[in-house]
Amino acid sequence: MSKSERSALRTIPLVVLIGLGVALAGGRGGAAAGGIPILWLAFGLAYAIQWVAFLPAYLMRTEKAFDLIGGITYLTVTTTVGLLSPAADGRTLLLWALVSCWAMRLGFFLFRRVHRAGKDGRFDEIKTSFVRFLSAWTLQGLWVALTLGAALAAMASTAPRRLDLYALAGSLIWAAGFAIEVIADRQKGAFRANADNAGQFIRTGLWARSRHPNYFGEIALWTGVAVIAFPVLQGWQYVTLISPLFVALLLTRGSGIPILERRADEKWGGQPDYETYKAQTPILIPRLTRT
Repeated sequence: MSKSERSALRTIPLVVLIGLGVALAGGRGGAAAGGIPILWLAFGLAYAIQWVAFLPAYLMRTEKAFDLIGGITYLTVTTTVGLLSPAADGRTLLLWALVSCWAMRLGFFLFRRVHRAGKDGRFDEIKTSFVRFLSAWTLQGLWVALTLGAALAAMASTAPRRLDLYALAGSLIWAAGFAIEVIADRQKGAFRANADNAGQFIRTGLWARSRHPNYFGEIALWTGVAVIAFPVLQGWQYVTLISPLFVALLLTRGSGIPILERRADEKWGGQPDYETYKAQTPILIPRLTRT
């Protein structure tokens, strides 16, 4: 077994334990189904879907359904909690609608992108290794569970409240983040579709204000979800407010910005126009003024 496989083998139980810890804390005081806290069931379902999907993906040595399964997991877990919730109040329905809208849009966007490209470069080395590929799918389970944590805890709350200013403020934050993410993705898609831009980097539209505006939108929309969920959380359920922080850390310190920045430096590093763009453009939070 290689060093990378040994590392992956250690990662899998750690990732499961992290999810279990948040589920145990966040499920306290929440509603239960069949005597089991709904949040526990939701987190277990998030992992289970990944492990079931992993088997055919590994046998066929393909990653093409990875992102689609992620989107389906968000929809399945959120809908399941909504159906099990003792009172499908306005906040529950609002959270379900916002998460579902985001999941359907992003899941199919990433699925189409992988199929157009023919592959996802992140998986070139790991999809032939049982342990490393399983680790990636398990990490996706944690991504779904922790990202949804605050929303699920609020939907399973035993202390529902009418929609309030938190719901309004959170919805506005979510809408702004969602719009930024969608616009940024479309601008980059149109840029890449133009043959005249082959081999160049995008620096127009929102990309003139941030090197990763889509990621800023992603962090913002999950912050909005946490704001909507906040008023009905209690006790240990506040642990689930780690959701937007987890998204931010994942994108800024994990599999998001660091990888993309490294690839960009390898491709355009040293070119005067790229170095100027990099020096003048914030890495994440869009600037409000033009240079």
